[in-house]
Amino acid sequence: MTGKLIAENRRARFDYFIENTIEAGLALTGTEVKSLRVGRANIAESYAAVEGREIVLINANIPEYGPANRFNHEPKRPRKLLLHRKEIDKLIGAVQRDGRTLAPLRLYFNDKGRVKLELALATGKKAHDKRATIAERDWKREQGRLMRDKG
Repeated sequence: MTGKLIAENRRARFDYFIENTIEAGLALTGTEVKSLRVGRANIAESYAAVEGREIVLINANIPEYGPANRFNHEPKRPRKLLLHRKEIDKLIGAVQRDGRTLAPLRLYFNDKGRVKLELALATGKKAHDKRATIAERDWKREQGRLMRDKG
């Protein structure tokens, strides 16, 4: 990713084991893109779900664009993800067969100015896995402190 970051879902890396990531486009309206250019969006509570033979981003909050008045969009409407048919079929199979989750990681503008979503195929962590992640993060922080002080 080399473009401008709009929103990031940092909680996803804590709650899930990330297996692989896919870049997907989004079907957006004009006022949604303008709102994103201002840099206002939230994907922390969002997820991707299978609807028919499509994958849809649900619960992503792109606030209304002020100057658009009555031509505005619905802030939390479901947004279709733009992927190739083979990718969609592969993701649908992983979700339905293996019980995996589609978690959005980052929302950003790519080099061409298009809005892209980094989507992760993930498996949920159990409570003990989360505790191990916290312990590892604390140990890394302590290591850095020790190296800085004694180094």
